[in-house]
Amino acid sequence: MSARRVKPSLYISVDIEADGPIPGPYSMLSLGAAVAGVQDAAGFTAADPEERTFYRELRPIGEEFVPEALAVSGLDRARLAAEGAEPAVALAEFAAWVREVSAGAQPVMCGYPASYDWTFLYWYLIRFTGSSPFGHSGCLDMKTLYATKARLPLRAVAKGTMPRELLSRRRHTHHALDDAIEQAELLANLMKWPGVMASPPSPPAG
Repeated sequence: MSARRVKPSLYISVDIEADGPIPGPYSMLSLGAAVAGVQDAAGFTAADPEERTFYRELRPIGEEFVPEALAVSGLDRARLAAEGAEPAVALAEFAAWVREVSAGAQPVMCGYPASYDWTFLYWYLIRFTGSSPFGHSGCLDMKTLYATKARLPLRAVAKGTMPRELLSRRRHTHHALDDAIEQAELLANLMKWPGVMASPPSPPAG
């Protein structure tokens, strides 16, 4: 039997800013995305992360918020309540953008860490569009990728523990698009990095 043809994966770096720990009671306030690169049988090819991007600021979906979470992004909930995009419109536009940039490939959301951003993004996509262009599991966590290549326990990993050459030179601003672009560069560097090689086994004693 011939091997099943596998589509290339198009990696899209995503960053969101929200006003609390979980979607539903709390709101996603901004969404930024940048195409990071494509992986096929020949390997990974990085993209210019500023070339294909998406950004929206969203109207809050409820009244609850955590002041400390809101302070991280510096976004104004009152302004967004008046001027932010309707979530159903913004998420439909985002899904259409993902399908456009990933034509011929399978889109994969990537984040650092992916868990928080994916939780909000997937919930909003299902809640407001009924489906996800990434499917239910199309996400890659850069923190896990680094831990695996560095042969470290996951909870020992932070950006400050990474070799400097892996990190983007861009500032982490907590603006969703800025951070999506920064993280796209981190992914490209991680994909090229060979990682930490295993030590050869010790010869038997005696």
